[in-house]
Amino acid sequence: MLRQQDVGHRIVVRRIVGVREGRPLFSDALGELVELSETHLTLATAKGNLRVPVAQVHRAKRVPPTRRPTAASVVALERAADEAWPAPTRSRLGEWLLRSAEGWTGRANSALPIGDPDRPLPAAVDAVERWYAEQGQPAIINTPLPLAAPVGAELDARGWTTRPPTLVQTAPLPLPSVAAPEKGDTSGAAATPDGRLDATPADHGPAGDVHRLGDAVVELATAPTEEWLAIAAGRKGGLPDAARHVLTAVDQVRFAHVYADDTLVAIGRGTVTGQGRWLGLSLIEVLPAARRQGLARRVIDALAEWGASAGATHVFLQVEQRNTAAVALYRRLGFTTHHTYLTRVAPY
Repeated sequence: MLRQQDVGHRIVVRRIVGVREGRPLFSDALGELVELSETHLTLATAKGNLRVPVAQVHRAKRVPPTRRPTAASVVALERAADEAWPAPTRSRLGEWLLRSAEGWTGRANSALPIGDPDRPLPAAVDAVERWYAEQGQPAIINTPLPLAAPVGAELDARGWTTRPPTLVQTAPLPLPSVAAPEKGDTSGAAATPDGRLDATPADHGPAGDVHRLGDAVVELATAPTEEWLAIAAGRKGGLPDAARHVLTAVDQVRFAHVYADDTLVAIGRGTVTGQGRWLGLSLIEVLPAARRQGLARRVIDALAEWGASAGATHVFLQVEQRNTAAVALYRRLGFTTHHTYLTRVAPY
C-alpha cells in the first residue's frame, strides 16, 4: 500500500469501479500522487485529477518515472539552487561544496556531493566531518538521488540518519494563469484578459513591481522589509546575520509582499540563477488568518511573471515530500518532480 513517502511520485492504482455477476470490476489509473489521507488519495492523471476513496483501492504502488533526469541536468539544477540560496561560509572538496550559515536552514549548512571530491569516497566523507567540526556544527550532507546514491550507501554504513525526503520540482514558464479564483478564494483578484494581474500604485516598502488583487496588494521589491523578515523569522526560527546574506546575496532577486488593509499577510522570494535559465521560488508563506484565499498562488504568479521577464524559461522549488497540501498546489500549477534529495546527518 502507499505511504506518505509516495506523494509527489508516479503511481498506478487499480480500483474497484463496480460489480458484475457478483465479481468486482476494476479500472487502472496512472499518474502522480498529490494527496494521501486515511480516507482517499488524489491522483493527477493526463485527464485531470482523480480522487479515489481508499475503500475502492484494490492495489496501488509506485512506478518508475517515464524518464529519469540525466546526471548533467541534476548537477545543473543543484548548482542553480545553490546560487539561489548562497551560504556565506563556503569551501570546496574537489567539486563538492561545503556550506555554512550559522545553522540557518539545512540547505545552507550542508555539503553538496556532486562531481568528483578529488579523493576516495570514504576520505571525502571524513573531510566533510572534519570541516563541519571546525565550524562547530553537525556534519550534514544533502544527497540528490539517484545521482548521489553511492554517497548515501557510504553514509548508511556510518550510521548517518535521514531526514524526510525533499522533492525538487520544476515547471516551464509561463505558469498557468491564476486569474480564476479557486473554490474558497475570496481575495477578489482583478485580472486583465490575458490573465495578468492589474498593477496599481502602492507605497509599503522598497520600489518594485506592484499588483492589485482586490483588497490585497502584491509588491515585488528588491529588498525585504522588516515585516517580511519577521514573517520569515517566524517560519525559520530566527534570522541570524548569515540568514540575511542567504536571502539577499543574489544578483537577481525579488521579495514578494502581499498586503491586505495595509497589513503584510503573505510573502515569497524569487531568484534567477543558473545562467539566467532558472527562476527559484522559496519562502512562500501566508499568515494563518489569510489562508484559503488564493494568496500563495498570487505570490507565485507575480514572481513567475517577473522571472519570465528576466529571461528565465523554467522555475524550480524545493518542498518536503510530506507537505501534501503544498505538493497538491504545485501540481495544479504544472510542477512535476525532477529529482529528490535526502538530508543526511552524522551521528553525534
